[in-house]
Amino acid sequence: MKIPGPDHPISIVENPKRITVSFGGHKIADTRNAILLHEANYPGVNYIPRADVDMSALERTEHSTTCPFKGDAAYYSIRLGDQAVDNVVWTYETPHPAVKQIESYLAFYPQHVTLSEEP
Repeated sequence: MKIPGPDHPISIVENPKRITVSFGGHKIADTRNAILLHEANYPGVNYIPRADVDMSALERTEHSTTCPFKGDAAYYSIRLGDQAVDNVVWTYETPHPAVKQIESYLAFYPQHVTLSEEP
């Protein structure tokens, strides 16, 4: 486990905007409760509460990754009718203490879904 610091900063803030996520014309998530994680020089990532995600569109996979700063990530695929994309959603169910706020929130790879932000 690594601790965020000056060489690898991580900040988490509430995102006051409405975030929607769609796939194949179907809305999968709609929230005003997203949190925005900024990590080092990477683009910011919106993490969405599970309560604001249509979990029936997601299917848990065996895929996992480990981030030394955030912990172990579990993945979901999106399956809607004959449309599917694998491992497009990730979540940290037990993140490291420094990023506890993202616990059980979901994030989506934006290149595979339509992610919109509105005021």
